[in-house]
Amino acid sequence: MKTLDDCRVEIDTIDDKILELLNKRMNIVERVGEIKCDTGGAIYRPEREKAIIKRLTEISAKSGGLLNESAIEAIFLEVFAVSRNLELPERIAYLGPEGSFTHQAAESRFGAMSDYLSLGSIQAVFKTLEAKRAKFGVVPIENSRDGIVGETLDLLAKSSVKIVAELYMPIHMSFATKAKKLENITKIYSKDKGFGQCREFLLEHGFENVEQIPVESTAKAAILACADENSAAICSHIAAKLYGVPTMFDDVEDDIGSQTRFVILSDFKNDVSSDDKTSILVRLKDAVKAGSLVHFLQDFDEENINLSKIESRPSKDDGGFGYWFYIDLYGHIDDEKIQKVLSKHDGEVTWLGSYASNSINYKGDDSDV
Repeated sequence: MKTLDDCRVEIDTIDDKILELLNKRMNIVERVGEIKCDTGGAIYRPEREKAIIKRLTEISAKSGGLLNESAIEAIFLEVFAVSRNLELPERIAYLGPEGSFTHQAAESRFGAMSDYLSLGSIQAVFKTLEAKRAKFGVVPIENSRDGIVGETLDLLAKSSVKIVAELYMPIHMSFATKAKKLENITKIYSKDKGFGQCREFLLEHGFENVEQIPVESTAKAAILACADENSAAICSHIAAKLYGVPTMFDDVEDDIGSQTRFVILSDFKNDVSSDDKTSILVRLKDAVKAGSLVHFLQDFDEENINLSKIESRPSKDDGGFGYWFYIDLYGHIDDEKIQKVLSKHDGEVTWLGSYASNSINYKGDDSDV
C-alpha cells in the first residue's frame, strides 16, 4: 500500500468482510434467542461476555495486535448489546433523568439499541422490575467519594429482584456551552454536588463571580444550557451530547479518580463462573450478644472465603437501634464452601445475588451473545 487511496481501498475490503462475519454471527444469535425462548434461559449473561473479552484479549496479545483489552471491550460490548436485542428485545429501567450517569452506565452495558425507561427514583426502578414492566434495572450502589447508597441497600433487603452484574464507572464531569468565548458566560447550571466537585476548575477559569445555579440533575443543567448561549453546564458527557451542547472542557472534576459502582438488577440467577462475587444481607439472631458478628465472620475465615465489603445499616423493622449487615464476598452462592458457612446461619442470611466480579472487565465461561 503506497498511497492513501490504496489504504482506503484495503480498509473498505476489510470492512466488507467484517460486516459479512457480523451478519453470520447475528444469524446464529437469532437462533440462540429462539432456543432461550423455548427453555427460559437468560438473555444477559455477563459472565459469558466477560469470558469472551478475556479470550479475545489473550489472542490479540499473543498475535502482537494493536487492540488492548479496553479497545476490545469497547467494540464488543456494542456487539453484545446488538446481539441481545436480536435474541429478545428487553426494556431497561434506570435512575433518571435521561442523560444521567446511571443512564450512561446502562448504555455502556445494553447499547444504543435497547429500550430504556427513565425513572425518578431508585424505588421506582425496583417497583418496575417487580411488576415485570422491565427486565433489567440499573441503579447506583456505592460511590468512592460519598460512600454507600443507603436507599439501594434498603430496597435490596426486601425486594425479590437480585443483583446479576456490577460495573464500576469513572465519574467525569464536562463543561459544556454554546458560548464562543468563556467571557460570554453569565451563568452556570449544575447539581449542587457538581459545583462542589469542580471548585478548582471554576476558580482556575475565573468563574467564581459567575452566577452558579443549582438544578435537580446534571441532565437538567444541559437542557438549560442548550437554551441559552450565554450559559454553561457542568454535566455528564452523555447529557451534553444528548442535548446538543458542545463540550468545551472534559474531566473538569477536582478528584479525577472518583468512581461509582452500579448494579444491574433482574429476576434470574447467574451460573457459576471462575471469578464470582456474592452479596448477602445478614440479620444476626443474637446481635446484642457480645462477639456475635465476630463469630459469624470467623466462619468465612475458616473456609478461606474473602470478604470485599461489610456495611452496617440501621434495622427499620424492629423499632429500636438494631443493625443488619450488607456483605460482599468472593465466590458464588452455589460454591460448596459458601453453602457450608451459610448452613450454619439458617434464617439469618438473605441472598442478594451472585455475579461476575467487577463485570466491567469481563471474564467467565459460557455465553451465547
